[in-house]
Amino acid sequence: MTSPAAGPEGYADRADGAARADYGPFAHLTVPNTALYRSVMRVFTEAKERFAVHLRPEDVYAALAVPERPSDIDALAKALDSLDDWGNLRADPDTARVTTPEDFYRKRFIYQLTQAGEAAEVALGTYETTLGRRGELQAVALHDIVSQLHALLVIAAQDEPDPAKTHLTLVALTERFTALADNARAFMGSLQRTIDLHGVEVDAFLAYKDRLIQYLERFIQDLITLGGRIASLIGTLAEQGGVEPLLRLAAAREAVDAAPGETEAAEEEAYRRWRARWRGLADWFVSEEGRESQAGLLRRRALGSIPQLLSVVRQLNDRRAGRTDRSADFRELARWFAEAPDDEARHRLWRVAFGLHPARHLTVDGDTLAARQAEPVPAAIPWREAEPLRISPQLRRTGSYERRGKPRRVADRTEARRQLAELAARQARQTAEARAALATGGETRLSRLGQLDPTAFALFLRLLGDALSTWRPGMTRTVATSGDGSMEIRLTALDDGSRAEIRTPVGVFRGPDHLVEIIDLAEVRRRDGPVDRTPPDDPEDSEGFHG
Repeated sequence: MTSPAAGPEGYADRADGAARADYGPFAHLTVPNTALYRSVMRVFTEAKERFAVHLRPEDVYAALAVPERPSDIDALAKALDSLDDWGNLRADPDTARVTTPEDFYRKRFIYQLTQAGEAAEVALGTYETTLGRRGELQAVALHDIVSQLHALLVIAAQDEPDPAKTHLTLVALTERFTALADNARAFMGSLQRTIDLHGVEVDAFLAYKDRLIQYLERFIQDLITLGGRIASLIGTLAEQGGVEPLLRLAAAREAVDAAPGETEAAEEEAYRRWRARWRGLADWFVSEEGRESQAGLLRRRALGSIPQLLSVVRQLNDRRAGRTDRSADFRELARWFAEAPDDEARHRLWRVAFGLHPARHLTVDGDTLAARQAEPVPAAIPWREAEPLRISPQLRRTGSYERRGKPRRVADRTEARRQLAELAARQARQTAEARAALATGGETRLSRLGQLDPTAFALFLRLLGDALSTWRPGMTRTVATSGDGSMEIRLTALDDGSRAEIRTPVGVFRGPDHLVEIIDLAEVRRRDGPVDRTPPDDPEDSEGFHG
């Protein structure tokens, strides 16, 4: 038993309060009776939450559940002593109940949780929580991020932003974003495990798949609509130059309580952390040249998981219907081998099943093919009567053969790179012209859009698809933003039953007529400066387009 003043080696209290790099408090995870040690540590953790500092062995024994309780209190005392040796607990002499000299010399201790033991329990709790978390796709978090970015825009427009409001808004924004990203990653990981069918129950999966697909579709719709709005708001904040001053204010407020003489260093470190958080938020929603945003990747991953789920359903239905698969074929083949009368029959079965015929193709090259075309060799000719193959001695010796000759010349790709650069510039110019052609300058009817070239028509179809994905039954109006935040489309359904026709070089687009307003946000920012074109949150103003 260690003394109260010092634990086992590596856990003696130090004057500077620094903890040594010793992982003794985790030793109880790799020894026999781990379940008992974990139960005892949970008792001490729960007692600490009730502000109970010390526990006697009989208190711990009474708090343990019956299935986890050892046969007698002496066995529990040995477990407590072991935890004391590892540094999870600290034993102090129990002198409160000493009434005789014999009691004083008898071994009596009370135990309390050490700092190292508490840290180990926190780490294990985080580990178990992380493993057990399935995650979720938080569409509500997307709405919260939009609201917090609006609040930051209001704060950035003030002449002297309030540090407290700035800091609290940034904290709320980063907390919601972190929860969104972590839960989305955990959910997609659990979804992939479900798709892989590791440990899944067939009946439970078939009952669950419809709700899962609806859940994915709903989140994808919200991600398309709100992801573009978030990207637009982030771009507006960056163009206003309002991000850096706000991050400086938040860092200065965090450094107020720093130790004397360390304020500047603490503020700089806090500013570095806030810049990294903001960069992570921007990278998650805003795409750049050569890099797709994490929101876009998540949307593609969620969209791709729907056909994968349907494929799993087909496989499960095939299995339940009794159709054969590869594993069943191999089991049947194994039964045939077991029932074969002799080795000769098994060899014949092996050759028929796996096609192990003479490998005449080993040295087939251009010359061999030309010779066979000139003098074809029927497949019915036996091997011994066919023309022999000449095998190179080097191939026999090394197992590989390589023709010698001059190495290939290094290709000059300068012209190809120039052509690619010209193609990229031409595509960018065509996209800008298509945006300008689509911008309506106000509300108009779909039927009045006129003839569109293929580039403008393709961009129009993408905008229309983003609007269609937000539609709900009973809605009459929608607002959607393109994935890169450069275009915005507003559609209002008409009840006059009119039809629209848009002519393009590749065909005619027909459908119900609607009021449409298409805005080139990039051009608006260049002309008028950053503006907030996000529609109000009134339900009537956030409805979707239906077709």
